[in-house]
Amino acid sequence: MNEVLLRASGLIKDFGGLRAIHDLSFQINRGMIFSVIGPNGSGKTTMFNLITGFLPVTQGEIYFRGEKITGLKPFQISRKGIARTFQLTTLFEKNTVLDNLIIGQRATRESGVLSSICGLGRVRLAEKEALERAHELADFIGLSGQKMIPAGALPQAAQKQLSIGLALASAPELLLLDEPVGGVNLEEIDALIQLITRVRDTGVTICLIEHKMSVVMNISDRILALHYGEKVTEGTPAEVCRDEKVIQSYLGKKYAAARGSN
Repeated sequence: MNEVLLRASGLIKDFGGLRAIHDLSFQINRGMIFSVIGPNGSGKTTMFNLITGFLPVTQGEIYFRGEKITGLKPFQISRKGIARTFQLTTLFEKNTVLDNLIIGQRATRESGVLSSICGLGRVRLAEKEALERAHELADFIGLSGQKMIPAGALPQAAQKQLSIGLALASAPELLLLDEPVGGVNLEEIDALIQLITRVRDTGVTICLIEHKMSVVMNISDRILALHYGEKVTEGTPAEVCRDEKVIQSYLGKKYAAARGSN
């Protein structure tokens, strides 16, 4: 877990006169679950948007596997091995679970080029492999019995599972999860936690944003705490939950006391 997969150095993001991210540096090592916490407006999703190219960096650099990715387009970053989910699930709601998982694989396939160079037979083989991969992903994310159901008809927890599957369809090395258990009831959270740890166990490195501190503290290897776009602290869950600045700005004394009594 010592190999650096992603490194950000001196990140700054300005929106006009507002500085949303201020001189932020961190690194994510291969194989870990790296969590980002902080109150609303602290810059967490902006940080994700900078990593994935959805927003341009004002200043600073981002490196993935030692290669600078600052300034690349989202599709270019995706093809290098970074995928993400969004706070609000972004699925193809009228398409089935299987169709969604097939569509997700097209981010790393260029079937138009294949058809012109390699012929129709090669395309048909690729489509067959994509269908087989979609079945495997549906089973992996726990939707084996719901493969032919339209994504929009799934309950919230299943949509969260499918959004993770959609991101996994591009075979990423780094998966960014934006509030993966947000809006899910307590009974369904455990299944999503188990899915996240299964993903990590397959060798995919995970960076997640999450407000549910019981989830963050239980599954994270390392935590980055943000406040008004600045790093408050970074460390293990035990170190972060004892940090006085984090307690004051985010966790609250009741949470810290509860953790200390365990």
